[in-house]
Amino acid sequence: VQLQASGGGLVQAGGSLRLSCAASGRTFSSYAVGWFRQAPGKEREFVGAMSWSGGSSLYADSVKGRFTISRDYAKNTVYLQMNSLKPEDTAVYYCAAGPQIVRSTRGYDYWGQGTQVTVSS
Repeated sequence: VQLQASGGGLVQAGGSLRLSCAASGRTFSSYAVGWFRQAPGKEREFVGAMSWSGGSSLYADSVKGRFTISRDYAKNTVYLQMNSLKPEDTAVYYCAAGPQIVRSTRGYDYWGQGTQVTVSS
């Protein structure tokens, strides 16, 4: 599975962005998809994940209620809708695919290249 993340950019605090993760190669619909982010000088951290069926999702406490993951099976794409953005959300955001929803980066087999999100105060 090859993953391509896009949609990052510069936004003011309180604004919104929608990131996309487009998949090619093997069937994407059989994988759970996770979103992670990495700020400069920090470790990559879990943001959220959705099961292959879309029936289960998990979010980090820091983004719960502000970020939402959705899937479009016809387009083989997963989205991360980010609302009420804060400067501390600034990071490179990565999508990943794996067999199940987990918070650890080790649980994902395939990774996209990352897209930069910058939130100004």
